[in-house]
Amino acid sequence: MDMRRFVVEMGTGIDQHGQDDTVAAARAVTDAIRRVCLTGLGEIVRLSSPGDMVVEVQVAVPHPERVRREEVLAALPLGKAKLDVVTGGMLARVLMSRDLGDKTDEAIIANAAVTVLVDMDKAREAWKQA
Repeated sequence: MDMRRFVVEMGTGIDQHGQDDTVAAARAVTDAIRRVCLTGLGEIVRLSSPGDMVVEVQVAVPHPERVRREEVLAALPLGKAKLDVVTGGMLARVLMSRDLGDKTDEAIIANAAVTVLVDMDKAREAWKQA
């Protein structure tokens, strides 16, 4: 397989109330993918199904061990997903309100890089058959 990057997009997610690294990470992934329209997958790469693309996600959060991986991957509507969770992101002091679900006075900030890869061997074959 000749896997090549088709697009890389970055996103940021915050959980200000609740201090949940998973929520912040999923929001970062959603933030990244909402700016991308992958028309080239069908028109240029000739991918037969968007489900055939590979989506690699790297998420940086303050507490990677707290991330519920399946919930972050659920933010991706298509593709064969892979997730790498690393230490990073940010903790920012905010107003604490127990009424809003706060456990501490910190907001969890996550960063995500979402990379879409395509198999160029399959793309070349699709062009030969066109």
